[in-house]
Amino acid sequence: MAAAGPWIGRSAPRREAARLVAGGGRYTDDIAVANLGHVALLRSPYAHARIDAIDASAARTAPGVIAVITADDLAAVCKPWKTELALIKSHVSPPQFPLARGEACWQGEAIAAVVAASRAQAEDALASIQVEWTELPAVASLDAAAGAVTVSGAMANNLGLDHSFTAGAPDAAFRDAAVVVEHDFSFGRQTGVTLEPRVIVAAFDRRTRQLTVHHSHQAPHMMRDIFAAQLGLPLSHVRVVTPDVGGAFGMKLSAYPDEMAVAAIAVLLGRPVKFCADRLESFVSDNHAREAKVHGRLAVDSDGKLLAMEVDVVSGFGAYSAYPRGSVGETLQAVHMSAASYRLPNFHGRAKGFYQNKSPSSVLRAVGHPIATTVTEQLLDLAARKLGIDPAEIRRRNYADAVKPEARAVAGTLLGELSLDRCHRRMLELIDYERLRQEQERLRRSGVYRGLGLAVFIEQTAVGTQLYGPQQVNVTAIESCRLTLEADGGIRCATSVVDQGQGTPTAIVQVVAQELGVDPGRIEIDAGDTANTPVGGGSWASRGMALGGEAALRAARKLKANILTIAASLLQSDAASLRLEDGAIVNAARLAQMQLTELAATVVYRPHTIPLDVLPPLEIVEVYSPRDVPYIAANGIQAAHVEVDVATGAIRVLDFWVVEDCGRAVNPALVDAQLRGGAAQGIGAALYEQCIYSPEGQLQNGNLADYLVPMAAEMPNIGIAHVETPTRQTTLGARGVGEAGTVAAGAAIWCAVNDALSPFGVAVTSQPITPGHVLECLNRTAGHRPTLGV
Repeated sequence: MAAAGPWIGRSAPRREAARLVAGGGRYTDDIAVANLGHVALLRSPYAHARIDAIDASAARTAPGVIAVITADDLAAVCKPWKTELALIKSHVSPPQFPLARGEACWQGEAIAAVVAASRAQAEDALASIQVEWTELPAVASLDAAAGAVTVSGAMANNLGLDHSFTAGAPDAAFRDAAVVVEHDFSFGRQTGVTLEPRVIVAAFDRRTRQLTVHHSHQAPHMMRDIFAAQLGLPLSHVRVVTPDVGGAFGMKLSAYPDEMAVAAIAVLLGRPVKFCADRLESFVSDNHAREAKVHGRLAVDSDGKLLAMEVDVVSGFGAYSAYPRGSVGETLQAVHMSAASYRLPNFHGRAKGFYQNKSPSSVLRAVGHPIATTVTEQLLDLAARKLGIDPAEIRRRNYADAVKPEARAVAGTLLGELSLDRCHRRMLELIDYERLRQEQERLRRSGVYRGLGLAVFIEQTAVGTQLYGPQQVNVTAIESCRLTLEADGGIRCATSVVDQGQGTPTAIVQVVAQELGVDPGRIEIDAGDTANTPVGGGSWASRGMALGGEAALRAARKLKANILTIAASLLQSDAASLRLEDGAIVNAARLAQMQLTELAATVVYRPHTIPLDVLPPLEIVEVYSPRDVPYIAANGIQAAHVEVDVATGAIRVLDFWVVEDCGRAVNPALVDAQLRGGAAQGIGAALYEQCIYSPEGQLQNGNLADYLVPMAAEMPNIGIAHVETPTRQTTLGARGVGEAGTVAAGAAIWCAVNDALSPFGVAVTSQPITPGHVLECLNRTAGHRPTLGV
C-alpha cells in the first residue's frame, strides 16, 4: 500500500495478513497470564435430567485442583438472566444460570466446573465427580416439541414463538390463480465450526474490583455490559478485549452460560482463569441454527406474474433462548424475507418456534435469509416449469420496483434503491446462460444430468438501533471512530468495529487515508478493546464498513477541517483554498505549503505560535447509526452449475457465480473474499452440514469425522462480478457484504439439483441434499425413466 491514493476502491492486502500467515497471531488462547487456573466443565450426558446430588469431594483433593465449583457457589456472585423481547410477547424463555441448577436441559449443558493448575489436571478431576441423576423425557424433534412433554420444568409448554403476518388477500389470489405450486422443505440443524473455538480468559483484581476479560467474541462492548450487570460490577470496572479472532459467523455473538461461569469463577476466586472449548465439546455446547421445516405455496397467473405466496415456518430453538438477542431471528426472517426481491401483492406467513432438549439456537451467518431465499427461488422454478417459462425469464418478469428509497417488499422488508435487473443481466452475460442451457439439453440425451440454478437475494445489512431498541434489548447498535493526529504526524484510529477475518480494519484505514491525504502506513488502528476504543456494536449483520466505515469517514472529515483551519491560521490563508495531499497541506495550485508532521508538532509543542483564540481539537470521536431506516439492503444474484449422478445420487458442483451490489466497494479484494467465503458456507449447508440427533436428544455426529464440512476438493471455482449502486443513506455509500455469499448459495444449489432431476419429475425436499436423499427421491419414480425436454 505504498502508492499514492485514492484508496477507496483499491484492492489492498489485509494489514495483518503477513503476521497471521507467519504464525504471529495473538488469539485468546495465546494470552499469557501469571497464576492462571484452567477450567474444565462437567457437562450433562443426558438431554434432559434432574440433578439430584453432586459429590465433588474426591475431585477437590485431586492433584493440581484449585477449586470445584457448582451452581450454588456461583449464585453468590452471578445473577440468572432471562431473554425477553418487548414486542414479541409470545417469546417466553426459561431463566438461565451459568451452571445448571437442579435440571439439565440438553446434552452438553455445564453443571460443574473444576479449576486446576493445568487443563489436563482439571479434566482428570472431572472424572471423579459423582452425580446422581434422574433421567427425564427428552424432546428432540420438532414434531415432539409440539407435544405435551416440556423441555424444562420452568416451562408450561414448549412454544417459544407464534407469529403471523398477512398482506393483501392471499386466499382469493390462490383461488383465482392460473397455476399454484407448493413444496415442503426441511433444513438440518447446523453449527458454526469456526477455526478457533470459543475461548475466554477472565481475571479479577479484588483490591480494585476490576474484571478484565480476554474473549474470542464479536461484540466486546455488549459483553462488557452483560458481565457488569450479571456480576454486580460498575461498568467502569469491566474491560473486555477481543484479540485476533479466528472466525465467528454469528456463533460468537451471544452470552454463553459456560463463559459467564468462567467470569463468575474469576470473581469468586479472585484470580485469573481460562476456558477453551475443545472441538468435541464445541459441537454440544456452541449455539446451533437453521433447524426448520417449511411449507410454501406460490400462485402465479398465466404469464408467470406472481399473485400470492404463503409460507409456514416451524423451527427449533433448543433448550433456551440465546441471550440477549433471543432465538427468534432465524424464524422471523425466514418469513419476512420471503419473496423480498419480487413484486408480490398478496402474502401470508406463519412462524412458530419450539424449545427442544438440544443446544440452544442463535444466529448464524445471514440469519434466516438462506431459508427464505431457498423457499422463494425453488417455488419460482416449480412455477416456471409448470408454465413452460424459462427460470431466468420468470424472475425477470417479477423483480420488485426497488428504485425509490422508501420501496418495501410485501412482507415489510425495506428495499430502498436496488439493482435487481442490472444484476440479472450481468449474471446471464457472465455465465453465458444460453450456451449452458443448450449444453444441458445435449448432455441429457446422452444420460448426463446437469442442472443450472439461479437464486436472487436481498441482504439486510448495516442493522442499526431501530432493530433492538424497540425490543428493549441492550445491544449497542451504533458504531464509532476516534481519530487522533499524533505529534509526529501519524494518525491513530480507534474503531468500535472488530475483526474475525473480514479485514475490515484495512478498509477503514483506506477510508481515513483517502480523506486525510496520508499514506495508510502512517495510520495505526486499534480495535477490540473496550478500554481503548469507543463504544460500538462490534461485528455482526454486515455492519463493518457500512456503519464503521461511515463513522471513520465522518471523523476524518472533521479532523481534516480542523487541520486545515489551523494550517490556514499559520499560513495566513483561507482554509477553503487548502487541501491535504500526500502528507502535506497544499494550496489551490497543489504546491506544498506545510508538512502535516510540522503542523502536528506545532500544535503539541508550540501551540502559542498559532494565531487562534480557540484551538480546534485534533482528536475527534464520531458516532454513527442510521436514524431513518432499520437497515440498508444490498442485493445480487447467484448461480450454481451441478452434475448429478443418478446411479449413486452424488452431486458435483461444477461452477458457481456471484453478482453482487454492495454499494461502494472500498476494497474489492476484501469484498470478493467475503463473497467466496460466504458462498462456501452456503454450499456446505446445502450439501454437507447437519447436526444429527437421536430421538433421545443425543448428538450422534459431534466430531469433524462425522459432521461434514466442504473441503478444498469439494469447492468449485467461484466467479464474481459487481454492480455498484452506492446507498444514499450514508456519505460513504457502502452497503454490507459479509453475509451475502451465504444468503443465496444454498438456494442456488437446491435449484440446480432439482433442475438436474427435473426430467425424472422429482424434487429434493431436505437439506443437506445427500446422495441418499437424491436416490430416495429418484426411487419415487418407476424405473427412473426421464422425460426429456421437461
